[in-house]
Amino acid sequence: MDEQLRQIGERLRGLRDVLDIEASEMATLCGISLENYLAMEKGESELSVANLQKIAKQYGVSLDVLMFGEEPKMSSYFLTRKGHGMSVERRSAYNYESLASGFRGRKADPFIVTVEPKPIDTPKEMNSHSGQEFNMVLEGSMELTIGPKVLTLQEGDSVYFDATQPHGMRTLNDKPVRFLAIIF
Repeated sequence: MDEQLRQIGERLRGLRDVLDIEASEMATLCGISLENYLAMEKGESELSVANLQKIAKQYGVSLDVLMFGEEPKMSSYFLTRKGHGMSVERRSAYNYESLASGFRGRKADPFIVTVEPKPIDTPKEMNSHSGQEFNMVLEGSMELTIGPKVLTLQEGDSVYFDATQPHGMRTLNDKPVRFLAIIF
């Protein structure tokens, strides 16, 4: 995981260098402190997929380039075999498997997200981003907070929501959860 975070940080720094963007501008775009942003560029802290997507959209680069260092090449279809999507462990408890990383110009970013349980007293990390999001629980169960609403989702349950609303999740029953997340 540390190597993946370091590589994402290097790509962010490279993007800033090429486009002559101040680190403070990136931090403001992500809604985080400059110190936190600079720690992410050094690979010492994590940057959410939502913030990577904000940066990608703002500066006209592919999310895949920031996450995986590869430009999508396919334009008619892209096949992802079970368990073979491009994967990045955003933090020790979250693993994102991209299901469309090779498709150029896509309108949505689908992921299989696996989340390991944390102690019950660990606060939920809330985030928000432009667009909409769809989540469907494949295995396990989770508690999802969207704005003031707290929802419990079991295997097979799904939710579609306005992603500009602050949202965050945690696993239930001290077991991992796997869900399909599509960010539009």
